[in-house]
Parts: sequence; structure tokens; C-alpha cells
Amino acid sequence: MIKRIIKIFFCLLLVFGIYKGYHIHRDVKQVMTYRDLVREVLAEEDTSANEDLILAMIYTETKGKEDDVMQASESATGQTNSITDNKESIRQGILTLSDNLRKAKDKKVDSWTAVQAYNFGQDYIDYVAKNGGKNSLDLARQYSKKVVAPSLGNVTGKTYLYLHPISILHGSELYVNGGNYYYSRLVEVNQLIMKLFSWF
Repeated sequence: MIKRIIKIFFCLLLVFGIYKGYHIHRDVKQVMTYRDLVREVLAEEDTSANEDLILAMIYTETKGKEDDVMQASESATGQTNSITDNKESIRQGILTLSDNLRKAKDKKVDSWTAVQAYNFGQDYIDYVAKNGGKNSLDLARQYSKKVVAPSLGNVTGKTYLYLHPISILHGSELYVNGGNYYYSRLVEVNQLIMKLFSWF
């Protein structure tokens, strides 16, 4: 009986793995359709951002399924969904990340702080500079709770369930209106996913 249950469990796990792998592969292929556009914009800009990083950010933000593929509208206009052109979104996203990377270099903090600041806003770079100079999950969580969430009305530290393989070991929650303090880690993991699945 126990052996049968174990077999059923592993069969279900295998089916789920195949299903998940198919969806990841499909999403990676969708994001890769923007590679030429990313290369074009990067060639036009003076930036230390690179193609792999930008594609991973597109994967993280929208899987390439929205017009504003880099969710860059707020950095451009202060409003969500104001950008409706893919190239404009990529250009604005690259400009924002490039500004973050330049400031991170000036403040002598790591580049992942600049990536996290894409989600939190550029003031996060100053925060990290004053608190050790290196992005970490603990610093990002504190900033989300103490700065981002209260600035958008969540003064009580209210959280919501956030289920993702990266979050499971760290409480599986985010602060309401607090951005995503896992953002830089998501992008880092998604870079690996993009490299792995783009070969197939």
C-alpha cells in the first residue's frame, strides 16, 4: 500500500514537472522574441546593462505577454500601463536600470542593489549604501516594510501570502503595497532559467 502511494506521488510529481517545464519553455520562447529589440536599444544607449539581464527582467516582469513588457510606465510617467509600445517599454526599462547601475557604482554598492531598486525605486540604493553596501534579503525586507509599504498606505505591516519556490524558505509573504523584496533573486534565478530553456 505504501509503495503504491509513493508510486502515485512520484507519477503526479512527474506530470507536474512536465507541465511546469512546458509552460516555462513557452514563456522563455515568448521572451526571446524580444531579443533583437533589446539588442537594438542596448546598442543605442550608454549602459552597463546587458542582454541576459534585460531578458531576465522581462521574464520576471511580464513573461513578454504585455505591451509594457518591462513594466516601465511608472518610472516614465508615474502611472501604470501608460506605455503601450514594446520598444518604448524596453528603452525606458533600460534607462531606469542604467541610472540605477550608475548610482550603485557611485555609491559603491553591488549591482544586485540596482536590480532590486528597479522594483523599489532608486532611494533603495542609498539605503543599502548606509547599511553595509550589499543587497540582501533581510535589507530588502526591512526596506519593504519600513519605507515602501508605509509610503503607499500600509502603516501596520500588513502582509499577504506569496507562494514561489524562492519564498517558501523565507515565510512566503510580502507586505501589502511593499513591492517585492525577492525581486533581485527572482531576476537572478530567471537568468539561469532563460539560459537553460533557450537551448531547447
